[in-house]
Amino acid sequence: MIGLDKSDGVWTVTINRPDKANSLTEAMLTDLADIAQDAQEARVLILTGAGHVFSAGADLEAARKGLATSPEWERLSGAIAALPGLSIAALNGTVAGGAMGMVLACDLRIAVPDAMMFYPVMKLGFLPQPSDPARLSALVGPGRAKLILMAGRKIDAQTAGRWGLLNALCAPEALMTTAHALAADTLGATPEHAAAIKAMIP
Repeated sequence: MIGLDKSDGVWTVTINRPDKANSLTEAMLTDLADIAQDAQEARVLILTGAGHVFSAGADLEAARKGLATSPEWERLSGAIAALPGLSIAALNGTVAGGAMGMVLACDLRIAVPDAMMFYPVMKLGFLPQPSDPARLSALVGPGRAKLILMAGRKIDAQTAGRWGLLNALCAPEALMTTAHALAADTLGATPEHAAAIKAMIP
């Protein structure tokens, strides 16, 4: 249920369980983390989803069995953050819960206009993934990070754009075209040049 297409240096990963809001089972989460770790050779990594939701986070039944607190979430986001190439989250719809971690770890985030972003760890009684609060705070500031993590605020795409959580909004039919356009300069450079520039940015 995790699709992978490798083409001209671009790895496109698609979460493909639209009938379940692309919620992740343990096997799907492991597959995503494995792909992210293998993607060191990718020039660009694009994460997206099938259907109208990017991902609702952990599958409900899997969450009851402990997936919500699995270290695999952190392995996934850590592997994405460590990539020398450009990583882009192309949000075809709402992202929620643990799935926020992989999105926050990406270099760029784009979304369709009706996407929502929320991380209801306070309400559900879980801690966020260890690296997520710092990444979120770096993007939107500590006060807004607390609105999301402690007050449970659901953020619409327009607000996320104003806050710096999203880099661009685009129509659903233009989502992947926009992602590839953002990747063009990185693909046109040498891998070493792209990695060197990325390493200079905190």
